[in-house]
Amino acid sequence: MEKIYTRTKMLNNDVVSGFCPGCMHSTLFKLIGEVIEELQIENKVALVLGVGCCGLAKGYVTYDNTTCGHGRACATATGVKRANPETIVFTYQGDGDLASIGLAETMSAANRGENITVVFVNNGIYGMTGGQMAPTTLVGMKASTAPRGRDPKEHGYPMHMCEILNQLTAPYYLERTSCNNPANVVKTKNAIKKAFQNQIDGKGFSMVEVVTSCPTNWGLDPLKSLDFLEEKMLKEFPLGVIRDKSREEN
Repeated sequence: MEKIYTRTKMLNNDVVSGFCPGCMHSTLFKLIGEVIEELQIENKVALVLGVGCCGLAKGYVTYDNTTCGHGRACATATGVKRANPETIVFTYQGDGDLASIGLAETMSAANRGENITVVFVNNGIYGMTGGQMAPTTLVGMKASTAPRGRDPKEHGYPMHMCEILNQLTAPYYLERTSCNNPANVVKTKNAIKKAFQNQIDGKGFSMVEVVTSCPTNWGLDPLKSLDFLEEKMLKEFPLGVIRDKSREEN
């Protein structure tokens, strides 16, 4: 019998994932592991984890990784990369970590064009810490700190990080994807692979924003959370390439 699929060795096969049912973190770490193997950078990669559900991955991956203070992943990744330029450094962060607590670190790293890769998981809410409103929470969407729903007059509007970073000169590559269906899973893997390749080629700052679901804090089952993602989240955060300087070079 011909083997058509082998699970990536970048995941610890002896550990059962603790991510909630329907959460897309598991899919993303599988894709990242496959990309690392395909690019043959297993012994050169270093992951900087944000705080929250993202941080659970330290027990699931087999490659070098570290956690840092909440929101400080881009700053930590900058230090790791500058001290070890040959290392392929990437962050994995949620919306609260990257766009709220770590907004200054994210903006500064992007503005400097640091040669790192950022994987940004946008599920519109704080996950592990209790379902608080995040910078990406939709207008009218309920959260533990906004029980009547996000009100622009009180809370402002959702932040679009790819578009915000696109106002800066330095970032090389910005793309928004999702893992809500098989076709988009493939696109997400390709985007992550491109972001890693950009770093290998010394192109500078790349970020892949992945719009995902959070069934637990959305109060929905996994299937209904996919419906919400497709009907609401993707209208606010449309998928596609926001910037790709390689197109200008060609």
